[in-house]
Amino acid sequence: MKIFGVIGWQNSGKTTLIEALVADLTRRGFSVSTIKHTHHDFEMDAPRKDSFRHRAAGAKETVLAGPRRFVSIHEYEANVLSLHDILAQMTPVDLVLIEGFKTKQHPKIEVHRSDIGGAFIHLNDPTVRAVATDIDLGDAPVRLLDLNNPPAIADFILSETNLDTV
Repeated sequence: MKIFGVIGWQNSGKTTLIEALVADLTRRGFSVSTIKHTHHDFEMDAPRKDSFRHRAAGAKETVLAGPRRFVSIHEYEANVLSLHDILAQMTPVDLVLIEGFKTKQHPKIEVHRSDIGGAFIHLNDPTVRAVATDIDLGDAPVRLLDLNNPPAIADFILSETNLDTV
């Protein structure tokens, strides 16, 4: 399973880019999964629902299964689950796109949008292989990609992960 990250500051367009990449890559016949990292606690379950009650009672894993999908909710101690642990639990696919986990050591594209600004991450992170942006950055130490051209960004990721030879 190949992995590639998409990082950037809040509201820079990471999710929009991943959405476009998943659509493009699946149209091309690749199987793609995603991981979205958040620094906040979140709740996918609704209080008073059966699955919520199972977890509240102490279940370490609860699976909610329906006719077309299932979700598995794992409970663990704060900050003990690594990216590697998460990937090991996933169903194998051609490519996993990772939104966030910006300090982890996997190849990444930095999303930089002119109206958001922020310090460039790639200047201090050797795992950033390219910057997808809507502005001309001139000479950059990494490849520059047009943020408004997701198919070209997908081509870059396929090349970086050697999936373009499949």
